[in-house]
Amino acid sequence: MKIRPLFNMGLICLILVAAAGMGACGTGRGNPGTDSDSDSGSESGSDSGSDLDSDSDSDSDSDSDSDSDSDSDSDADANSTPPNNTDSDSAQTDARDTVPADSETGDTGTQGIADTTDTNADTITDAPRDTHDSDSARDSGYPDSDTLDTHTELSSDDDTELNDTAPGVDEIIEAMMLANSYFMRKWPNPGADIVTDKVRPSNLWTRAVYYEGLMALHRISPQPEYLDYALDWADSNNWNVAYQNPSSRDADHQCCGQTYLDLLEFSPQRAFIDNITACIDNVVASTVSDDWWWIDAIQMAMPIYARLGVLNNDTAYFDKMDALYTHTRNIEGGGLFNETDGLWWRDADFVPPHTTPNGEHEYWARGNGWVYAALTRVLDVLPGDAPQREGYVADFLVMSDALLKVRRSDGFWNVSLHDAGDFGGRELTGTALFVYGMAFGVRTGLLDAAVYRPIVMTSWNALVQGCLHDDGFLGYVQGTGKQPSDGQPVTYSSVPNFEDYGLGCFLLAGSETARLIAAQK
Repeated sequence: MKIRPLFNMGLICLILVAAAGMGACGTGRGNPGTDSDSDSGSESGSDSGSDLDSDSDSDSDSDSDSDSDSDSDSDADANSTPPNNTDSDSAQTDARDTVPADSETGDTGTQGIADTTDTNADTITDAPRDTHDSDSARDSGYPDSDTLDTHTELSSDDDTELNDTAPGVDEIIEAMMLANSYFMRKWPNPGADIVTDKVRPSNLWTRAVYYEGLMALHRISPQPEYLDYALDWADSNNWNVAYQNPSSRDADHQCCGQTYLDLLEFSPQRAFIDNITACIDNVVASTVSDDWWWIDAIQMAMPIYARLGVLNNDTAYFDKMDALYTHTRNIEGGGLFNETDGLWWRDADFVPPHTTPNGEHEYWARGNGWVYAALTRVLDVLPGDAPQREGYVADFLVMSDALLKVRRSDGFWNVSLHDAGDFGGRELTGTALFVYGMAFGVRTGLLDAAVYRPIVMTSWNALVQGCLHDDGFLGYVQGTGKQPSDGQPVTYSSVPNFEDYGLGCFLLAGSETARLIAAQK
């Protein structure tokens, strides 16, 4: 597959202005229903100030993917196992080019960015709950990734030269396309099961987060192959929740619905969202609101409620979303949001008296990133007059200030936000999610541009300079789990057990940074 040259200035401007209605790259598709093994293959709502337009992973990162099959991947990534424990669904298979048996491998052919010359483009996501038992700390059985890469490991955590110069939009898109091409070569069949220590469906949370990022990239640089890749993925899963369980209340299983809603913009057939709507309606109709007992779940599911509420003009979705969020924030484990520190404990296992070995509160970067991204995605579509909006904006601002205070000098955030001595070090997923939210905040006027815009630019530049390999592989991605110690070691050349969600985070960060730069031209 060859990626087309970047679009000219006029088209990109059109994209940025008409985000919600764009459908140039997609036409109607047939009814969903292809076999799950098949290899075939809007944002509705108000956009508070934007023109276009997250892990419970007991084993995952949400990294959240709690499966009914006790395979949940919530970024609980490594879901400590609160109430029940399921085996994380975080999925992604391989160590660069070496893939476990039965796993779908990518094409070894070259798929770089073609003719990406500057075209002045920069002018322009009442059943008992499963517990998420993360796979992240388990031995993946992969070969030592350090032997697979010829790049030189960065000599120290602080040697990235800070650069707050805003890159061109075309430069950002080029980096995103390079990383995405690497992934699509490795996974030519979007419907193929994910095989690591076991077989998991291709629409579990880890892969769903990737598609959130892919759709964000498609909005600012439409490519027919991106849309086809996403539609084939949805078709192969019958547009259903993970594990084909429409009654699942697990946020990890519901996360794929965010992309189904995205695809509705480009291929407007309401039947595509029937299954995810029925799944969420089941939760809305119930009186139980304790489903999100780990914070990754907030990103996995919360934006779906906001978007269905807008799409159906039904505030019942907003009310249930708020009840679920409020339970996680104020009730679960005594309340998982520490208003004093402005950060979230991953689940009840980390609420004091628990501390890191150095006596600090243990705040996991990616877990906080999931919440920050969820607030971003909800605020992007929630109507300005919705009564819940004020509280979400307040939490977003408090988190933004707290994150500013714990940022590293090299533009990254530590895996452990308050304790650099407890598996600290630069990490892509948390950093990318923070960049995503801050870029959105600046673009929509929620955050002070004088303070946060330089942060966005230096951190995005650090991600590209410090993590993106020449072949598109992304380094410094923590594997699935639920805490700083999971998925270690995290290095420039280490390969996480699942590469998909890391790429999704990177694409979300890049897309929103590009939109910010374009909006300020």
